[in-house]
Amino acid sequence: MADKNGYSFATWTGLIAESQIRALLKYRVKYYFAGGKPGIMPTDILADIMSDLSERYKKDPKMALEDFNYGPTGGQPWFLKTLAKRLHDVRHIPINPEDQWDAVSITNGSQQALYALLDTLIDPGDVIITPSPAYLGFLVPAVKLGARIITVPTDLDGIIPEYVEKAIQLSKQNFGKVPDIIYVVPDSDNPKGTTLPENRRRALFDIAESHNVLILEDSAYAEIQFKEPIRPIKALDKENLRVAYLGTTSKEAAVLRVGYSVLPPNVKEQVLKDKGYLDLCTSTLVQRILDEYYSKYIDLAMQKAVPQYKKRYEAMAKAIDESFPAGSRTDPTGGFFIWWQSEDTNFDSGEFMQRVAIPNDLLYVPGGPFYPQTGFSLSDDGNTLVEVRRELNTMRLGFSYADIEIISEGIERLGKLLTKELG
Repeated sequence: MADKNGYSFATWTGLIAESQIRALLKYRVKYYFAGGKPGIMPTDILADIMSDLSERYKKDPKMALEDFNYGPTGGQPWFLKTLAKRLHDVRHIPINPEDQWDAVSITNGSQQALYALLDTLIDPGDVIITPSPAYLGFLVPAVKLGARIITVPTDLDGIIPEYVEKAIQLSKQNFGKVPDIIYVVPDSDNPKGTTLPENRRRALFDIAESHNVLILEDSAYAEIQFKEPIRPIKALDKENLRVAYLGTTSKEAAVLRVGYSVLPPNVKEQVLKDKGYLDLCTSTLVQRILDEYYSKYIDLAMQKAVPQYKKRYEAMAKAIDESFPAGSRTDPTGGFFIWWQSEDTNFDSGEFMQRVAIPNDLLYVPGGPFYPQTGFSLSDDGNTLVEVRRELNTMRLGFSYADIEIISEGIERLGKLLTKELG
């Protein structure tokens, strides 16, 4: 594809639109319920860490030289050891932090890990199973790389394992191949906010084992849970062969763009090869800051942050229930988002946002982008594949960034506008 100046661009640039999240980050509005921006950060702790590091660097120029320099593509050993200990002790990942710490690797955000995993595992025509709806930051790169996506129905407990089994069988029948990846966000998923119960986690693992499929477990919100956390699917993967586990510092520390993962060894090798060509390495200085945070402060920070996020969620849920027109919402037990769906199937939340919400100082994420641009869905009876169905009468409302007063005020305003629009 060539533009008016004659430059030739890759075909995908004409097929893939700009990320909806990236586009919405450009707006400055009073009532911001769009991107999952953390609004409660341990800024005092991070400031103290940086202040302490400043003094250490002055006393130890050699340490400073190393921390401001290039480092290993997969992360500094001292930081990987710190992460391995937390993953073992708190997340119940079956690795020994003393001698298996190198099972952990880092990327520049978990988004880079998602892209690198797709880049190394997917050829055009390969099949991926995702929930419906699913995180757009996974869906769009998957489509870009030529994957055939099969979306599976979800309910208030997340992805439904029986439909995953049916999707695998239909992939074999229609495409002559077993899917390569089952993608899932088990804890307060993006965008719906639903959490998979333990029995569904085990069922998904058993399905993946029986069909030799890799589960991509995106655990971005595992630390932001209002109830007792459920053990990850990765906890079942004793041999480290079936589950690619991803975490991120962006929700539980700050948006310093570091993701961490525990991948099957052969997958890790290829992902780090890919990362080496994408960015060579992640900043050692950032790793040093996060090493201090994860080794000394994260529990204190989470004890303060999680109850505050819960109060923001409660304020948003209350305002939706009191002011929105006929529809339904999810009831998250953690994370950053509530998913709302209008009873009016003709309602287009994207068109409404541009025409009504933004001029009224309101921003959310329309639901449409959380369905793949191309792909397949299961039919209502689950026995055939149909062209992917996008439910445009939906929206993702983020409660993470704004304070309680803004949430209550802004959601009430949005509710009145929706009621006026929909009756």
